[in-house]
This record gives sequence, C-alpha cells and structure tokens, in this order.
Amino acid sequence: MKDPFSIVKERYITEKATVLESLHTAKSNKSLSRCENPKYVFIVDSKANKQEIAAAVEAIYSSQNIKVACVNTIHVKSKATNRRRGRPGRTVAFKKAIVTLEPGDLIESV
Repeated sequence: MKDPFSIVKERYITEKATVLESLHTAKSNKSLSRCENPKYVFIVDSKANKQEIAAAVEAIYSSQNIKVACVNTIHVKSKATNRRRGRPGRTVAFKKAIVTLEPGDLIESV
C-alpha cells in the first residue's frame, strides 16, 4: 500500500471549498439544510483512484475517527498565462478530490 501522504498531498482551501465545508451547518435555505454531510477538498496524486484516496484520508485523520462516504475527483487542466516581460507560460495541472464524510464527522484544523 502507498503512503497516505503521497496520495493526499494537501488540503485545498479556497472560498468555494470553505462554502462546501460549511454546507452542513447552513439553515438559510431549504435545499442547503438537507445537506448533512460535510465536504472537504484535497489536492491528490494524479494517478490515485477513489478507493486509495478514501483510505488515505481515513488513515491520515484516524485520530479523529472519521469515515469517508463518497469521493469525487476532478482533473484541473493547466492554463496559458503571460509570465514576466510578456513571455508565455502555463500553470500547473493537478487533480483535486472532494471528499464527503459521514454525517456528524468533522475534520478539525490543527
């Protein structure tokens, strides 16, 4: 088995990822209040599959005793950018995983 930290590289914290994390506490909308499972976004190895990602997240956060309910993955393609002095460049492509936990489970930040 691969090392869990080589599969899950880091947590991906953006404004949209923060909204996904807090959906289980949202009560302002009927459709949002039905979402009981918290979701967390991670940057993962591009060759990892969903089962490996789920096992790695459970292994990394084993002290918090969490269970993964579902994993969705997305390949984010690189984009063309202009670097210094108008030279063309590209951003780095990566794979991210949206991990849905069982109801009541939370990942506490350290």
